[in-house]
Amino acid sequence: MMFKRLSYAKIAEHLQWSPAVGILGPRQVGKTTLAKALASESGKSIYLDLDTAHARAQLVNPTAFFAANRDRLIVLDEIQNQPELLSELRGEIDADRRPGRFLLIGSASFKLLKQSQSLAGRLSLVDMSPLLLSEVYQTFNDTQTLWLRGGFPNSYLAKTTNVSWDWRDALIRHFLNTDLSSLGIAVEPQLMHRFWRMVAHLHGQMFNASAVATSLGISAPSTGRYLDHLCDALMVRRLEPYYVNLGKRLVKTPKVYVRDSGLLHSLLDIREVNDLLGHPSTGASWEGFVVEQIAAHLPTGATMYFYRTAAGAELDVVVELGLRKLGFEIKFSSAPKVTKGFWLACEDVGVDAAYIVAPVQTGWPVQAKVEVIGVMDIAQRLAKHFDV
Repeated sequence: MMFKRLSYAKIAEHLQWSPAVGILGPRQVGKTTLAKALASESGKSIYLDLDTAHARAQLVNPTAFFAANRDRLIVLDEIQNQPELLSELRGEIDADRRPGRFLLIGSASFKLLKQSQSLAGRLSLVDMSPLLLSEVYQTFNDTQTLWLRGGFPNSYLAKTTNVSWDWRDALIRHFLNTDLSSLGIAVEPQLMHRFWRMVAHLHGQMFNASAVATSLGISAPSTGRYLDHLCDALMVRRLEPYYVNLGKRLVKTPKVYVRDSGLLHSLLDIREVNDLLGHPSTGASWEGFVVEQIAAHLPTGATMYFYRTAAGAELDVVVELGLRKLGFEIKFSSAPKVTKGFWLACEDVGVDAAYIVAPVQTGWPVQAKVEVIGVMDIAQRLAKHFDV
């Protein structure tokens, strides 16, 4: 089953102006399927899976290969397996800077690119998330299924809940035992699993590195590195606090989220919908699910934070682009109510509008510039305020 992926349009747009485009995302998120579809549409293309000996053999002399195929879109899958090609790409792009020449696919956050020669001005990056609600939505039940199973296509499309669970369990084990080492991350898999589960229990909360370190019996710096590893691998999101010069005591510790709700539920041992709806982490899980929908629909150049003061003023998400700011408060209720802290935060931040995101199909206005909306309304509201 094919979905209308938001990333497809973004990548196609970037190929119109950038010589090389990199697709970033975790394994099994659909990057290769999307890249092959784009390559097929381009008319003249060549696809190379750098995991295979055949593809590597064709690139024994990359300079000659790239020069001989300048009339094609060259797709390089699993580029992190041959980081030395990046320097070759720099020279080839400088020799012919036409847009749409290379499409690179990586299974991490391209940390390796930062360690190689700079491709600044030559490479644009597109973050490919798991499936979004806007990509799969047909009925209200799709929201519940996507929330429970997460957005990895094989998990979301599994024939049964048990099959989806088993697939995610295998993905977690493969990530811990194989992917981390292939990314050059030397961490004992069982310890990282314990750390990841602890992050899942802190989902939507402040990340106290010292407290986590004490629980795991490791140092606070090690805890910070482990969090960096999971963030670099696009498995965890670190949401930074929003700073405004108000003379108030602001929370300065980041919040953490397991980016895919299905993986979060696996780490928390939540198997069924009824388990999810009765779990202490229900509200936090819903918050993270909505945060990812907002993040995936952010316009180019926008940044996302949360806002909280010691006095209790709070917004779950602040989106900023230039001088414009939007606030989002996330509630798991069909009749959501906000506290005084929400109104104080809106005033502190100076938002142009604020939205209360809840599991509703039809929203309603609360007062001027404040509205209750459903998850499916997020993209439209962002586009409206930021002229996308």
